Amino acid sequence: MTHTAHDVQERPAAGLPPSSLAEAARYALLRRLAPSMRHHLVVNLQPIGMIYEVMDRRLRAAEPDLAEVHDSAHKINGFARAALTSCLDVVTWLAPDEDLTTTAAEGVRECLGLLTTSLTFRGYALRNEAEAVAGDVRRSAIRNVLTASLINITDENPAPADIVLGTQAQREALVLTLTLRPSAGEQGFSPEPAYRPIEWSDVEALAAAESVSVSREGGQRLRISIPLVAASKA
Repeated sequence: MTHTAHDVQERPAAGLPPSSLAEAARYALLRRLAPSMRHHLVVNLQPIGMIYEVMDRRLRAAEPDLAEVHDSAHKINGFARAALTSCLDVVTWLAPDEDLTTTAAEGVRECLGLLTTSLTFRGYALRNEAEAVAGDVRRSAIRNVLTASLINITDENPAPADIVLGTQAQREALVLTLTLRPSAGEQGFSPEPAYRPIEWSDVEALAAAESVSVSREGGQRLRISIPLVAASKA
């Protein structure tokens, strides 16, 4: 059996303490999320150059329309502020505030927004059928466990496929379900991931570190139970 450098050097060693396993899993997750984060960072920077070129041409006119120039400057300011917000947000993935909370709906929206494009390129269609759930969850918990679960279920099942996200009502927890259903269509054209697969043991390690309960049925259905917290500190 042939082993790649990733297999030899980057998989956590057996017998590590739970905290080390969680750290190894978190590093692997961040490596897999890096392309999506890069896109998240540049999406607000790219329009700035184009707007600048338009503004520069307008300023070179014999009689510049100052209202149009002001409008372009206002747009650049808006994109720059959005880019700064994105940069600060990415830092919170690298150094999370363990006490920061988010609403259940916003946590789901953020995770899906980060991964939807990359999963689509790989041949997986995300369907969000989650119903509104009142309450807040720890932001790091839903970020780490939901994104790891999404990558894990796609790493272990070939494209094309649909991934259906649902919710189950419980008094003290946000319960999410991920169900993968093979489908017809294109297999996707994204290249092989630049880092190792996210394995079920990684999901379990991250969940344990975040006090989240996870389970799966046959590799195509995952269940995530994230404790609700009293109030948001966001």
